[in-house]
Parts: sequence; structure tokens; C-alpha cells
Amino acid sequence: MNLLTRSLGLVTFLAGLLLVNGPNPRSVAYAQMADHSATTDTGETTRAKIARAMSAGPADVATAARIIDTIGDRVVVLREGNNGFTCMPGNPRAVGEPPMCADAAAMQWSEDFKAHKAKPTNMQPGIIYMLAGATQRSDTDAHDTTSPPIPIGPHWMIMWPFDPKTSGLPATHKPTGAYIMWAGSPYAPLHIMGRP
Repeated sequence: MNLLTRSLGLVTFLAGLLLVNGPNPRSVAYAQMADHSATTDTGETTRAKIARAMSAGPADVATAARIIDTIGDRVVVLREGNNGFTCMPGNPRAVGEPPMCADAAAMQWSEDFKAHKAKPTNMQPGIIYMLAGATQRSDTDAHDTTSPPIPIGPHWMIMWPFDPKTSGLPATHKPTGAYIMWAGSPYAPLHIMGRP
């Protein structure tokens, strides 16, 4: 995998993390699930959650990624991984909580976003994959909680502040191609429709 492909992959993963509303996985004690076929508190099996989390990323990323879930106020490791990516099953019943896979830089970006920091602190672009699709409230307001849900097809994001003026990229939602989401904010990732 060449450097450009790896860099783009990292950015996509980070964008997906923007939509994650769970607690900071690095600040919460992890609980290992012993039986991967056991039913969780939502009545869904761990195996089903792992499958949904893996559907968010390319097979070569998802196969070796760590998979976590949020149960109540705990972050639970559903499966350990070894490639630096973390995948999450999300909540299919909630807007803005899609299944996703993200690298470490994207995870940091997401933590900063959830903490309402003035700008992200990741020092390199991150990648978030949302290849199973997603829903969100707005392409212009990162903190919109009232607009009707917008369904988004398979996509990935580069989590880095992009500027439409300097990049020449559009800042309006597109069903194909790429655009800058939340343009004008320090949390303005490149949103790339389709699969990498």
C-alpha cells in the first residue's frame, strides 16, 4: 500500500469518528467480552456487532482492526486488533452514530470534537471509513441536533481542516465525488463519497 493510499485511508477513518458520540476509548477502562456470541444489553449478539463494525471499513482494514462498543458508560473491547485501526458498530437507531473504522489520528480528532475543543489536536491527517453508510443532521453545522436526518451512502473522510478557498474543493453536499463538510470550521474534513 503506497503512502498516498495509506494517508487517504487515515483521513477517512477520522471523519467517521466525528460522528461518534461515545466516551473516549482511551480514558475508560476496557472490559473484555469473554463470549463473542453472547447477547449484549441491547439484545444483539457480540458477533452481530462485530460484523456491523467490520462492514464500515475495507476488508484489509476491518479484518485486523480492534473493535469496541459502548455499553452504558463503559467502552467494551469486542475484539483486539493489531493494525492501528478501531472499528465501532455504532447505533443503527440513532442519527449520527454509524458503524465506522478510524485510525489513531481520527480517534484524537473525534475526542477533541466531542470535547468541544477550539480545534483538533491531531498532528497528522486521520482516516475514517463509513462504508456501510451513515446519517447526519447537517453538512454546514457540526453541532446541529434538530435538522431532519440526511442519509449518506458509503463514504470515507480525511480528518484534517480543509479550506475550500485554498483547495478548490466544493463545500456543498454531493452524492458522488468529494466535498468539504463543515467548511469554515477547524473541524472541516474532506468527505469522499463511495469506496476507496
